[in-house]
Amino acid sequence: MVKNKVINESAAISELAVHGIQEKKGNDIIRLDLRNIHSSVADYFVICHADSATQVRAIANSVEDEIYKALKVDPRHKEGLESSEWIILDYFDVVVHIFRTDKREFYGVEDLWGDAEIKFYKSA
Repeated sequence: MVKNKVINESAAISELAVHGIQEKKGNDIIRLDLRNIHSSVADYFVICHADSATQVRAIANSVEDEIYKALKVDPRHKEGLESSEWIILDYFDVVVHIFRTDKREFYGVEDLWGDAEIKFYKSA
């Protein structure tokens, strides 16, 4: 029973992250469902990109705000805020990756998880 609650919470966090990204016009938003991949470090990865460091920061702030407003949860860890080329927000079972466009193409994070179920979202 506890496992279901955790899965439902991680799904909710991932959907709130997507909404936060859409609010700031993030590009090519996807959610990788990693729950059936035994070597995964999280339930979901949410990935998007933006054309400028300013927009990357704005998206990260929007994601944090959406999740905090709804669930009163802060990320356990944040990384990349200084350069804003790739910001990671770690919510334990959900990891949000916000890239600058060129960095997303370079790292290809979604390609590393080819077995994951992918859900595509439109920008708002």
